[in-house]
Amino acid sequence: MSDDSGVFRALADPTRRQILQDLRAGELSAGEIASRFAISGPSISRHLAVLKAAGLVRDRREANRILYSLEEDRLAVTVGGFLSAVCPAQVVLRRRRDRGGASSPGTGPP
Repeated sequence: MSDDSGVFRALADPTRRQILQDLRAGELSAGEIASRFAISGPSISRHLAVLKAAGLVRDRREANRILYSLEEDRLAVTVGGFLSAVCPAQVVLRRRRDRGGASSPGTGPP
């Protein structure tokens, strides 16, 4: 789980969570990301470095810009794995729902 600790450390900061939410809509340049916050460019760069180190974003260079995009699978697999380990009943409920046997806990047949 030590590999996943970087993901949870990255998610602990509200600025980084907002960056991830902003990237849901698609790729953004570092400057576009920075313009959405009232903090310095170097601070945003540090946040982006943490997100990249955790595997939550990827970057690519285009001319003189760095473009960032979301690594959706990394977030889903890490958080999903944690939830499955901590709340195994949720896995059973999710499988039941996915098969079409959706019923709220305590309301369906035994």
